[in-house]
Amino acid sequence: MDSERMCVGCRKMKPKNGLIRLVKKDKNTIEIDLTYKSQGRGAYVCRDPKCAAAARKARAFERSFSCRVGADVYDELEAAVADAEG
Repeated sequence: MDSERMCVGCRKMKPKNGLIRLVKKDKNTIEIDLTYKSQGRGAYVCRDPKCAAAARKARAFERSFSCRVGADVYDELEAAVADAEG
């Protein structure tokens, strides 16, 4: 059975392979990790535009990573969610 992680948007536990992972690498470098294997602090969001929007509005990734998350990261996340959705 696949391990579960909590979505920072809807706060529900879901299988890890159904989520998109963002990872904080050195200092304040944040990127999307679709392989789930990059080293660093990870946070997950559903492959649902509503969850991505809720995470952005609540600044959930900023709380998870304890640093500022730029608009470009959120824009890249929204594009990844749109790709995953259809």
